[in-house]
Amino acid sequence: PTQVVIVPIAAKKNDEEAKAALNSALDKMVDDLKAQGFRVKVDDRDFVRNGAKYFEWERKGVPLRIELGPRDVANNACVFKYRAGEGSDDKVSVSLDEVADQAKAGLDAMQASLFGAAKERLDTGVATGVTYDEMKTALEGDEASAYPGSGLYLVPWKCDAENEDKIKTECKATIRCYPLDANEEGLHEGKKCFYSGDDATHMALFGRAF
Repeated sequence: PTQVVIVPIAAKKNDEEAKAALNSALDKMVDDLKAQGFRVKVDDRDFVRNGAKYFEWERKGVPLRIELGPRDVANNACVFKYRAGEGSDDKVSVSLDEVADQAKAGLDAMQASLFGAAKERLDTGVATGVTYDEMKTALEGDEASAYPGSGLYLVPWKCDAENEDKIKTECKATIRCYPLDANEEGLHEGKKCFYSGDDATHMALFGRAF
């Protein structure tokens, strides 16, 4: 998938000098980004408006859009627009001499921000120490994932396909996985299955699939 899309803003029709400068800056930018290991796309379609291009690439999920026009080239600069992460609502002016380094730093920061936010959601979204009835009651109020509390439940579980089917029928929850870090040897020992009351064989993560 494309990591960086460059949208050149065309020079005036008869301004050959500006066209040449723009093309030269564009070629160097692509070379610098590819040398940094990025997958780059240049959207130079002249039959699509710039606004439509911006929307299209945002919709496709490309994390960084770079805008480059004659005025930018004259100022030895370009415009960065990140799709997500801190500061993604703003456009940033970047020196043409620093495009590749700034792109790497910015995309690394975006990845760290998204990963951190996802990990926080996961950490705060997993409930432990709950009974089956507590999970069932919470999930019954979670239609269309509207329930504001935890959506995943880490519970002691005795492997039993029949009981798992019963839980799915009763509250639409299924085992999402057996987390490796929660299933270290001996972690489930001494615990009772939250559904059957028998000795647990695993720690299981229950939740609904939407």
